[in-house]
Amino acid sequence: MKLLVIEDEPSLREDIKRYFISESIICETGADLKTALEKINLYNYDCIILDIGLPDGDGLKLLEHLKTSGKEEGVLIISARNSLDDRIAGLNFGADDYVVKPFHLAELKARVLAIYRRKAFKGNKLLQYEEISIDLQSMDVRLNEKQVVLTRKEYEMLLYFISNKGKVIAKNVIAEHLWKDDIDLVDNFDFIYTHIKNLRKKLFDFTGKDFIKSVYGIGYKFL
Repeated sequence: MKLLVIEDEPSLREDIKRYFISESIICETGADLKTALEKINLYNYDCIILDIGLPDGDGLKLLEHLKTSGKEEGVLIISARNSLDDRIAGLNFGADDYVVKPFHLAELKARVLAIYRRKAFKGNKLLQYEEISIDLQSMDVRLNEKQVVLTRKEYEMLLYFISNKGKVIAKNVIAEHLWKDDIDLVDNFDFIYTHIKNLRKKLFDFTGKDFIKSVYGIGYKFL
């Protein structure tokens, strides 16, 4: 999963980032509306945690931009505003959920995961695809009912492949989804091959099937 946190309070922003990274979730941050718009125009995210009281504008403008640009990120609003009108306004603008400050980080994670399941896997807590079973809460992966240990990148890649099964995905798209802003520092995407090779081997060793097919000159397809 890949998150974007837009929060102008530095300590809260960093607390949220550290918490999600400790939970093996990719997390990027921004402190204002300008940064948020730049990031969502460059990258795709599974969920955006959005403070609507930003120093350079109302965070609801970001929701408007997501809608008009046809993007499908889930949005969880976090705000000190506790009035019913504010909550209704946020939800009417397209937010998926609304949490009032202060909040517990564990609750924030639970709400983010719920949005992620609704968006990517239609609300399921257990993802089942042929011989592959994934508990989206515990991140437990089982192949033919046997537990298999995946690295964080392999786990995120497997989820991404399953959610896009049957589609040809370019190497640069996979890289941008999984390596966030750091992808700008690399010259090519050859390193993707190593991660896919390792994931493909684990899937084959436990199931006897080659789920990941190479599409010459383009990328990969999960079958």
